[in-house]
Amino acid sequence: MPESGTIKLDCRHLTAIPEDVFKHPALTSLSLFQNELTQIPDALWRLAALETLNLGDNRIEAIAHGIGNLRQLRMLDLGHNRLSRLPEALGELTALSGFLYLSHNRLATLPDSLGNLVQLEYLNASDNQLTGLPPRIGDMKALAELRLYRNQLTALPERIGELVQLKELHLQHNRLASLPESIGKLRRLRELDLEGNALTTLPHSIGGLAELRRLNLRNNALAALPSTIADLARLTHLDLRANPLRALTEGISGLLNLEKLDLRWCPLDPAPSWIAPLRARGCTVYL
Repeated sequence: MPESGTIKLDCRHLTAIPEDVFKHPALTSLSLFQNELTQIPDALWRLAALETLNLGDNRIEAIAHGIGNLRQLRMLDLGHNRLSRLPEALGELTALSGFLYLSHNRLATLPDSLGNLVQLEYLNASDNQLTGLPPRIGDMKALAELRLYRNQLTALPERIGELVQLKELHLQHNRLASLPESIGKLRRLRELDLEGNALTTLPHSIGGLAELRRLNLRNNALAALPSTIADLARLTHLDLRANPLRALTEGISGLLNLEKLDLRWCPLDPAPSWIAPLRARGCTVYL
């Protein structure tokens, strides 16, 4: 048994997991990052003491139901593989609290059982083919950071507003045409990235994001902003580039913490008169 309880076999060009690994039932950390694995033997799921498991950046096409045996896992990396589906057994890993990486796969859906992961703080399922999210995502109350960029999401479930601990929400480069009203319930959200979607409107509830610092709306289809944008008192960065905006609410000028306002490639006609005083107090404004 390794003295540290850790085995690291990263970047070894491995096509199979060495048999010796399975002789350590008390192993707590196993990293097989950046190899050439295509299959995972069932023997791995019998290492029930594992707390961290890194299978990222391989060529794995399927994960068996047996993964549910790893009830002690706190961190799991399945990113950068060739997974097209995940077993419902993933929801049995209720000790997951640190990180779950699923990015850069071929996933069209996420299992509804992810809602069981009520201790998980970080979920990254970016760079997949997701068209929707399971409604039970609202049960993941501990999530502080959710990364779903570069998917094919057309809508968010109403229950997204139940992620009351969420501080960062990254949704850039999807196909969202609108946001649910419940988005305004994310009272601890500090960063919201919606660049490269198809948003035509924003809900008035967005003004409820009392802790929001950064709002990226670049390259959408917004012709107007709700007046409640002026309620984002802690906002420091507002990116509105490449939207068909012809006018802006004057309330933006009252955002005293605003450090940068980007309005390039917006057909404002005329430019708001309050831009000059905004610049005068130190805010960088690009027109």
